[in-house]
Amino acid sequence: MQTQITYNNINVFPTRKVRKSNIISKSIFIENQNILPEIVFITSYPPRECGIATYSQDLIFALNNKFRKSFDIKICALENQNDTYFYNENVDYFLQTDNQNSYLELAENINENQNISMVLIQHEFGLFKSNESDFVAFLESLNKPIIVAFHTVLPNPDELLKQNVQEIDKIVESFVVMTNSSAKLLVNDYAIANNKIAVIPHGTHLVEHTSKDFLKEKYNFSGRKIISTFGLLSSGKCIETSINALREIVKKHPEVLFLVIGKTHPNVIKTDGEKYRETLEAKINALNLDKYVKFINQYLPLDELLEYLQLTDIYLFTSKDRNQAVSGTFSYAISCGCPIISTPIPHAVEVLQNGTGIIIDFENPKQLAEQVNILLDSEQLRKEISSNGIHKLAPTAWENSAIAHALLFEKISEEKIELHYKIPSINLNHFKNLTTNFAMIQFSVINQPDSNTGYTLDDNARALVAICQHFELKNDQNDLEYIQKYFDFIKFCLQPEGYFLNYVDLEKKFTKQNSENLADSNGRAIWALGYLVSISYLLPEKLVEDVLKTFQLSLSNVCKIHSPRAMSFIIKGIYYSNSKNYSEDNIMILKHLADKLVQMYKHEKDENWQWFESYLTYGNSILPEAMLCAFIATNTTVYKEIAKTSFDFLLSKIFYNNTIKVISNKGWLHNNDYSHTQKIGGEQPIDVAYTILALSKFYETFNQADYLEKMEIAFDWFLGKNHLHQIVYNPSTGGCYDGLEDNYINLNQGAESTVSYLMARLTMEKYFVHDQKKVKKAIIISKK
Repeated sequence: MQTQITYNNINVFPTRKVRKSNIISKSIFIENQNILPEIVFITSYPPRECGIATYSQDLIFALNNKFRKSFDIKICALENQNDTYFYNENVDYFLQTDNQNSYLELAENINENQNISMVLIQHEFGLFKSNESDFVAFLESLNKPIIVAFHTVLPNPDELLKQNVQEIDKIVESFVVMTNSSAKLLVNDYAIANNKIAVIPHGTHLVEHTSKDFLKEKYNFSGRKIISTFGLLSSGKCIETSINALREIVKKHPEVLFLVIGKTHPNVIKTDGEKYRETLEAKINALNLDKYVKFINQYLPLDELLEYLQLTDIYLFTSKDRNQAVSGTFSYAISCGCPIISTPIPHAVEVLQNGTGIIIDFENPKQLAEQVNILLDSEQLRKEISSNGIHKLAPTAWENSAIAHALLFEKISEEKIELHYKIPSINLNHFKNLTTNFAMIQFSVINQPDSNTGYTLDDNARALVAICQHFELKNDQNDLEYIQKYFDFIKFCLQPEGYFLNYVDLEKKFTKQNSENLADSNGRAIWALGYLVSISYLLPEKLVEDVLKTFQLSLSNVCKIHSPRAMSFIIKGIYYSNSKNYSEDNIMILKHLADKLVQMYKHEKDENWQWFESYLTYGNSILPEAMLCAFIATNTTVYKEIAKTSFDFLLSKIFYNNTIKVISNKGWLHNNDYSHTQKIGGEQPIDVAYTILALSKFYETFNQADYLEKMEIAFDWFLGKNHLHQIVYNPSTGGCYDGLEDNYINLNQGAESTVSYLMARLTMEKYFVHDQKKVKKAIIISKK
């Protein structure tokens, strides 16, 4: 049951353009639509050029992109009286940190706005330099819950600093820090309660990991080994360490080019101009290194920056600031697959463990040169470090950071904020990348198809169903090429005797794996062919003739099959085929298989166990869905009764506390196993997808609201509503991760998981994308 939130009938929105005072003037107008809880972000913000401004922009974008109708983020940009900026329409308030009146006016505006649910402050001591007392007084005056995100936590604080932080602690509901080491400092050095601290790592961008060679050619770096560093330039970056190391590096590797990416920090420009950059240029010239160094003196757009990082062979982080708690540049580099060499800032020490990177001493060019040469000598070592780093930082994707922040908002608001995940747009990129001229490849390494793993009938049958769904929904004529390709592969696997083989290698030869356990694969192929027949009205006539002939041949031996899942797939295939090409003979086959499932169900069921087997394993939803399809095709009442009873039983075992947890492949659920403990992890995307497909069919038949609601809950599993609170679907690639484990996600994006997600996503399109209001109305009507 949803929590009802009541707000004033009048919605007060600050308008943006007029700066008559330190706080913008307001216009009041009445909104007829529902009012969402507002969260005020107090932060530096672009076009101001600083790390926190970029961080906040990325976080706010991620939150708005991840959630719908959950909250309304308002931005308060930090400035001072001598430095103001022209913002876009997204900025709602301003705070001049060197103006006491500005704090007072902002507090008054926030307190008077009943729509504001909480305030989040991105805090760096430099932002409030010499005004910490005004800042603390401002916090004390607010009547809203406050979260403070510390971007720096200094060790061994003096008494004044410690007292200042403890004063903040008395006022705020929660602190956010980005590393475990920062959390420990707050506890040990500042006496902050551990349960008041949320560790949410600095976010990173998901990338498609484009080929280095392609990107090097694009930027005219072909044939070069690229070493890079990026960020707003200042002496704290200690770029001279890298330049001094470069003398030794190029002796062994003259193909090296060192890229120094980023313009000089605006604060440095104000005080010293370009003095530091000019010093570096003079050193490069004196050491005759001009042809080995290139300055890219720009604040690069994000897409371009991520491409520079992806073409980088080794990334250098040489900061000499011993107390630097976290670095966004460091995080971005690792997430882009850069093998990284870093000085031992706390963030690096925490992340670069177990083969995820290399630590060197501060200001030690000799060590740096040695480690760079070791990496340049071994492509395999660079690949291993890159892969380890990508896996280590996967949980820090901005999408996951958004989830972590939103869950904190939900907690702090005492459930006044209710989270609703936004359904991503349909993305076929990885689906198509997995497909060669012959068929769909079985596995991927991250998002790079691994052609050595060959092809399977299983994957291509599912791919045919998914692309048929897409063609049916979108009428995209480009889909016909893929429909033909997957159908041709299914025909390739069909033997003259009327049964299918499953495994095909890269040379298009059937492998030794085809000696056993082929029943389910045969069932999936028949399901796919039947689904293809069901959209025959959209297909070329010649293709339809071929499909019908192939479908009938595929049914030659099905009555000999005893696997319950194989029988279920076949029932679905006949059901779909008969919707457009009725055959009494095929109906007889369907009834024969459905009656077998009825007998299995009656044999196994008891008072506490309404199922077809003595255990719940994988692909469970297929069985009750097949029984429902059998009922629709034949109007046999017992099929309907068993379908409904068994499906509701299954749902009672996999839906808990408004979330889904499918049966783990680490341990099946057995009847009368009272000692069974629920396994954590081992959840497969295919099981969630099959559940969504079944829920859709049951909702269409019974018009029962909770089936539709469970569809949304189940789909949210892909989007982060799972026990790790992490995305399983990658919106950057369009691929789906291969599994949700106990404490990590398998980042490989193979065919099974990617196609399963796509089937689920296309199913959701009918209910939750085109007309959300209509769906809500349908739920209300069905409840009545």
